[in-house]
Amino acid sequence: MNQSQFHPSPGHPLLILFLLTFLFTVAPSSSWCSPPTNPRLETILASTWENIRKDLHQNGFSAGQPIFIRIFKLPGTLELWMDKGQNFELFKTYRICSYSGFPGPKRNQGDWQAPEGFYSVSAEQMNPNSSFHLSFDIGYPNAFDTHRNRTGSLIMVHGECRSVGCFAMSNHRIEEIYLLAHEALRQGQEQFSVHIFPFPLTADNLQKYAASPWIGFWKSLEPGFSAFENSRQVPKVLVENGEYVIVPRASQWAMTPSSGRKR
Repeated sequence: MNQSQFHPSPGHPLLILFLLTFLFTVAPSSSWCSPPTNPRLETILASTWENIRKDLHQNGFSAGQPIFIRIFKLPGTLELWMDKGQNFELFKTYRICSYSGFPGPKRNQGDWQAPEGFYSVSAEQMNPNSSFHLSFDIGYPNAFDTHRNRTGSLIMVHGECRSVGCFAMSNHRIEEIYLLAHEALRQGQEQFSVHIFPFPLTADNLQKYAASPWIGFWKSLEPGFSAFENSRQVPKVLVENGEYVIVPRASQWAMTPSSGRKR
C-alpha cells in the first residue's frame, strides 16, 4: 500500500501507538521545568563559562551534573559538591562575604538572623532579575520551621557582598555557583539541596558548644551532617511530627511501608 493512501481513523491501533510514543518521548515531565533566563543572564553565563571551564574539566566535572550545596556559618564558607555518579565530590569551597546574625536558627521576620537546617531549591526559586546581581531562594521556612511558627521569607544566596538576612557572595562567586545550579536544573535535576549548619557538626564541635541554648537543635541536625559525611550521598530529609527524619540514600530502597516513614 502506498503511504499516501493510508489515512488511519482516530481509533486505529497504529495512531494510538504513535500518540502514546509521542507523549512518553516528547512531552516533558510535569514535575520538571527549566529555570528562568533572560539576555542579561545568558551573557553572564557565557562569560562565567569561559572562566570556570578549565577548573571543571581538570577535576573531571561537567556543567549539568547534579549539585549539592552545604553552608557553614563558621568559618563562613559555601561548599559546592557535584554528583559524579557513584557519589558527590567537592568542586569548590567559596568564602561567604557576609551573613546576618550568629550561629543559631532564624526565628522571626526581621531578627537579622540567617537560617540553619535542610532546604531545597527548584527552578522557580532561581532569580536572574535579582537586585543583588543573581540570587536563589533557599526555601525558608520549611516544614520544620513552619511547625515552630518561625516567620520570614525571601532568604537568598545572592551577590553584591552585603546581607540583610541572607548569605551574600561576591558577584564573581555567585556567578559560578549560579551557573552550575542553573545548568543542573536545566538538564534535569528537579531540585538541589542546601544544608546550612552553624559549623561542622563533629563530636568535638558539639562538645565545644555544649553550653549553647541551641545545642539540642544542632544535635537534631547532626544525623543529616553525618549521613553525607559518611556516604557522600545527599540524604533524604523528611519532617514528621515537626522533627527532622534523616533517610540515608543507601537505605531508601530497603524501606517498607511498615517502617513508619513516608517515601
